[in-house]
Amino acid sequence: MAALLEAYITNLGKYAEGQLVGETLKFPTTAEEVQSLLKRIGVDGIRYEEIFITSFDGDVLGLHEHLGEYESIDELNYLAALLSEMDQSDIEKFEAVIDAGEYTGSVKDLINLTQNLDCFEFYSGVRSDEELGRMYVLEFGGVEVPEHLIDYIDYEAYGRDVRINESGHYAPGGYVADNRGSFIEHYTGRDDIPDEHRVFSMPKLSIREQMSAYKEIIDRSSLEGERKRPTLGHTER
Repeated sequence: MAALLEAYITNLGKYAEGQLVGETLKFPTTAEEVQSLLKRIGVDGIRYEEIFITSFDGDVLGLHEHLGEYESIDELNYLAALLSEMDQSDIEKFEAVIDAGEYTGSVKDLINLTQNLDCFEFYSGVRSDEELGRMYVLEFGGVEVPEHLIDYIDYEAYGRDVRINESGHYAPGGYVADNRGSFIEHYTGRDDIPDEHRVFSMPKLSIREQMSAYKEIIDRSSLEGERKRPTLGHTER
């Protein structure tokens, strides 16, 4: 089963050498899980030091479309941790807002969005102007309508006006609109990530593993040197 968010972590150095070596990491995660994965894909801080993300997946609709290949593991983990604290209705609202293209420019934006969902109104299951108009008239009392005229109201036209005035959006899960609340930037950068969500570090290698890694680098350099050494030709007499 998919997690809230998962990413395929790839060894960048191996990829440059023509090999796709990577594994899926599910978020939220732990420092131990990250180090184990890095070790398995050969990123040890000596032979190979860089990663990139080949693909994203997860249970939050549309989230992976707004994430890039060089995202911070710590930021992704913090985002996933915040999402994991939400109930299903807030997840649906979050999905609707990002479907509308709001606060999707970076992981920083997405993190701040999780903490500002009260700035949006979301009506689950409302997917058309007619449904929106009926809800505003019959449930919210948007206009006073005598009972004998209820069946004669152009709910679609009324809903269209509401949507335009609110700059609302129909997402797969329902209708969402900005309620003009004060959006507060709680998260300004990686320094704001709580310690418990900082999970990225290179694997801890034993002395033997370190020596083996350095030996491989030396052997590789020697081999490259041999390949680049010019071959002496001979002169015919």
